[in-house]
Amino acid sequence: MTARTALLVIDLQTGVLDGCVDAAGVLSRTAALVDRARAEGVPVVWVQDHGAFEVDSPDWRLAPPLARRDDEAVVRKTYRDSFAGTDLADVLAGLGVTHLVVAGAQSDYCIRTTTQSAAVRGFDVTLVSDAHTTTDAEYDGVRISGEQIVAHTTMYFRGLRYPGRRYAAEPHDRVVLD
Repeated sequence: MTARTALLVIDLQTGVLDGCVDAAGVLSRTAALVDRARAEGVPVVWVQDHGAFEVDSPDWRLAPPLARRDDEAVVRKTYRDSFAGTDLADVLAGLGVTHLVVAGAQSDYCIRTTTQSAAVRGFDVTLVSDAHTTTDAEYDGVRISGEQIVAHTTMYFRGLRYPGRRYAAEPHDRVVLD
């Protein structure tokens, strides 16, 4: 069976991006990847957090310049894992998807959790290394910059291994939409 790729864009919403590192750059690079996916006939699937934001509120909307087309699926989630309690698996199955290219926010929560879940579910996954972002964090008195979290998430994903699966972390302009 030939791999079928989909671009999965997670939580690049106005309210989520507040305080995220390089948000404008991530949005620009993601928009370029969305345009390329559309031009190459690769489905784009949008995931939006609606647990934190009221649907259609300004914070819930996709951050400009991103815009979903009417024929593109949108999955509304309430958990960090975009598969949990949603129809994402059914949407991807309906599209025949076996390979996910993932961009979005926040690296240490929804991106890491969803990519790991996709791996466990048998998908090949490419994390777009320059198209995910997060905010600074603090835990137990230790401050971690958003840049460090993004780098660590990419490093973690580059080392991910499951039998018979392919994983990669590539910048947006090197991502293969096969």
